[in-house]
Amino acid sequence: MSTAFRTPRPVDRRQNHTAAFSTRWPQPSLAVITAIGDLDASNAAEFVDYALQDVERTKRLTLDLTGVDFFATAGFSALHTLNVRCASAGVQWVLVPSNAVRRLMQICDPDSTLPVANTMSAALRLLAADQRRLLKLVTEPSEGLGE
Repeated sequence: MSTAFRTPRPVDRRQNHTAAFSTRWPQPSLAVITAIGDLDASNAAEFVDYALQDVERTKRLTLDLTGVDFFATAGFSALHTLNVRCASAGVQWVLVPSNAVRRLMQICDPDSTLPVANTMSAALRLLAADQRRLLKLVTEPSEGLGE
């Protein structure tokens, strides 16, 4: 069971003529970005900008695209851009796709290079596991090193 982290500002929401975006913060450095509607050339860049607007305080990001009805190749390009920008910012992320998103990803990402989870709970578990794995990589310095 998780407790939502309350921020001084309300949940951020943005809507254009074909899609609506919102952000919630279940934990201080975990953002869940939700998109509903159509992701296409008319809003793909706006989606990336929206998803990364708080990247400086985000360590983990989940994209909930289960409400996306139409997903064009521009939407896939947006995911690729988001992947590159998250990697350069050190942000772990995972995508929860709708059927429309999944269909296009089978064509555009047949090797499954983008991080995908089937459900939101699986996505959150994956990010938590990655965080624990990264914490285990930090070891104590051995005696005798640096002499």
